[in-house]
Amino acid sequence: MTQHTILTQAAAVIKSRAETYGPANTALRAIAARWSLTLGQPITPAQVALCMIDLKMVRLAHDPNHRDSLVDVIGYAALIPEVQR
Repeated sequence: MTQHTILTQAAAVIKSRAETYGPANTALRAIAARWSLTLGQPITPAQVALCMIDLKMVRLAHDPNHRDSLVDVIGYAALIPEVQR
């Protein structure tokens, strides 16, 4: 798997999810609002993305060859600047 291939795949996943669920920044803001209520403290959309990266990293530690988890890590990392604007 080349750098270009995995980055292209991550971009395609982001696009597909946006078509299915709406813009990523909207979804991450909604998740942050729900997690803030659940955890009883403010959670930012960027923190949601970081926590999702952590989840995917745990899965990668279990199976380092699981391509979907690697693609998801890259995708969530790419979304962080979008939600920090």
